[in-house]
Amino acid sequence: MVIVLLGPPGAGKGTQCKRIVEKYKLVHLSSGDILRNHRTKETELGKKAAEYMDSGKLVPDQLIIEMMVGAIESAKGNCVLDGFPRTVVQAGELDKELSRKEKKIDAIVDLVIDDGILERRLTGRRSCPACNAIYHIDTLKPKAEGVCDKCGSKLVQRTDDKPQVVKQRLQTYHQQTAAVVGYYADNGRKILDIDAEKSVDEVAALITAKLDGLKAK
Repeated sequence: MVIVLLGPPGAGKGTQCKRIVEKYKLVHLSSGDILRNHRTKETELGKKAAEYMDSGKLVPDQLIIEMMVGAIESAKGNCVLDGFPRTVVQAGELDKELSRKEKKIDAIVDLVIDDGILERRLTGRRSCPACNAIYHIDTLKPKAEGVCDKCGSKLVQRTDDKPQVVKQRLQTYHQQTAAVVGYYADNGRKILDIDAEKSVDEVAALITAKLDGLKAK
């Protein structure tokens, strides 16, 4: 089962992917997490991607495709794709790769949310560089300010969560990534639109209801 989860940065794709993974026993493939892992390990891919990530721009298609196709193969085609595909070119390449392996996308979920809400979500986010735990200065505060509850490390604001980079990320999304929804619609794929302004639990319930509805057909 292959599920594509679309939506702008900060819409909650990572959180909802984890819910989907637990319920349907799939592998969560986050392009962002995989990219950051390559960057931390200073792989050749990571070095090439770093300059794009730091400026809020999309990493070139050829780098992402190379990385994600390998990850999908490792998951044996049973996965939730988080942050991929981000461009029409990537969507087309993904279709080709799945077709070669006699697989297909089973569901396309699109998280819909206002840009103003996204900016508040992203710029207030704080991350633990040691264990990758995520907090928020307003809605998910750590017990001790600036310190991770889980491992005690000092929390940081990721470069791509700073205000000027967030604006660039959203602009880039609307210019390029939103066209992926159009690509799938133009190819006769059903898009499951989800109101991502609701609470985490409400969004998860909406997604589950629609995915179960597809399975029942």
